[in-house]
Amino acid sequence: MYKGIGKKIKNLRLKKGLTQEELGERTDLTKGYISQIERDLSSPSIDTFFSILEVLGCSPKEFFDDLDHVQKVVYDDEDQTEFIDEELGYQIQWLVPESNENDMEPIILTLEPNGKFKEFEPSLSETFAYVLQGQVSVKLGKRIYHARAGEAIYFHASHEHQIFNDFNGISKLLLVATESYL
Repeated sequence: MYKGIGKKIKNLRLKKGLTQEELGERTDLTKGYISQIERDLSSPSIDTFFSILEVLGCSPKEFFDDLDHVQKVVYDDEDQTEFIDEELGYQIQWLVPESNENDMEPIILTLEPNGKFKEFEPSLSETFAYVLQGQVSVKLGKRIYHARAGEAIYFHASHEHQIFNDFNGISKLLLVATESYL
């Protein structure tokens, strides 16, 4: 078998949220044997390998195609997309394509004078922002917080929340949300 298969199996197992013991139970293998496979100390038979992939929800083609896949790390302006809401006075610039499918979604949010980002319902997400230019206010539940250029914002989105620009110039921030809701 190919070198590095064990690491790939381990990564798939961790993504699936399974322990070695749980994977072993679902494939009739021991935890120790799963450990040996993951450390490339032992190679499973083809039947065992297919059984492991089935439990991990991965086809053999996906498994081997992905071994050659090089992760994209750097994204330039051609990868970015934007959306403008003239009515509310904001622009979103998505910095990473399909980031709403990732654990984090980074954007640049530009707010016109008196502009506001849409209001969001409570969620399990967390939001981090760094004010690049101007100043913004964050309404979180019944409280309002203010941040200006050079300051960071971080909150759990456990209440209704909205970011707005009460500055008479343009405000811009780098915003990263988890469990995407943007």
